[in-house]
Amino acid sequence: MRLKVGIIGCGNISGIYMENSKRFPEFDIVACADLMKEKAHEAAERYKIEHVMPVDELLASPDIDLILNLTIPQAHAEISLKAIENRKHVYSEKPLAIAFEDGKKILQAAARHDVMVGAAPDTFLGGSIQLAGRILAEGRIGKVVGASAFMMSRGPESWHPNPEFYYQKGGGPMFDMGPYYLTALVSLLGPARRIAGSVRTTFQERTITEASRSGEKIKVQVPTHVSGMLDFEDGASATITTSFDVSAARTPFIEIYGEEGTISLPDPNHFNHPLQLKRFDDQDWQEIHPEGDTHDNLRGIGLADMAKAVMQGHVHRANGDMALHVLEIMHGIHRSSERGVHYMMEHACVKPQLLMDVK
Repeated sequence: MRLKVGIIGCGNISGIYMENSKRFPEFDIVACADLMKEKAHEAAERYKIEHVMPVDELLASPDIDLILNLTIPQAHAEISLKAIENRKHVYSEKPLAIAFEDGKKILQAAARHDVMVGAAPDTFLGGSIQLAGRILAEGRIGKVVGASAFMMSRGPESWHPNPEFYYQKGGGPMFDMGPYYLTALVSLLGPARRIAGSVRTTFQERTITEASRSGEKIKVQVPTHVSGMLDFEDGASATITTSFDVSAARTPFIEIYGEEGTISLPDPNHFNHPLQLKRFDDQDWQEIHPEGDTHDNLRGIGLADMAKAVMQGHVHRANGDMALHVLEIMHGIHRSSERGVHYMMEHACVKPQLLMDVK
């Protein structure tokens, strides 16, 4: 059995899902829709998708089991809620929603209608983070003391042709890239319990330097340098900084610090890059390569895991609870900074099982 999937939103990210659907036996993409009809028709022709439908028709179709929500972040909650009301399972691109309250509504609606919710990123199911999880489970660096994570950049206006949305509500470095880093940390260390944050907006206006629109100005509506301190339920702590204001940095992407060693992880926006391991008595760092092609893009593996869970009746890994937990962390960092107090987490989740634990 294969789940029948309908895609809503045929923008840039949809291509890799459509291309990779041939790799995963758990689902078939049978229909697509987009408010810009020409995009849907172009995608259907390129990737041999059988049906192109209006959005509302796709949502209501009895032939669709699961909606793959690839709309812009501002529309994630609306489309996911409509899919659930039509008794469809739904898997959304990150973040689950812009507002934490909307994220809660999605999970509440899913419980009422007895459907499953999943959300990107699924990069934590790639070889790099899964291998780090195995190293932790084997106790090779001892009990985890803490972690650090950094996404340091000068912003997308130098390369993106339409960078405005990065600086509007729902954008900023934390909501754009934070889900990759936070999902990796939660998948390795478990849920957070308490958050402290500090945010700032360094530049009130940005200048586009991408060639096609060079010189145009963007008004900045969101914090662009965001730092958080996370206390986890198991006692570890972590720092995270995401920034569009940094010209250069030599910080690691993610490091996990144990009582007996350290794991240094690659960019969590990728799947199978090598990681570094150094125990306290090692002379040098050891580079460890996970299985699989270093440059392979496995987007869709979370959807495949969810489709299998729907068919077999168990909880999938890139699930709604973890996505909502990550969304709350991001809000908690901003809320803590605004109010000058710690933010206590409301929504918990369970650390997902490693893929290699399943026989």
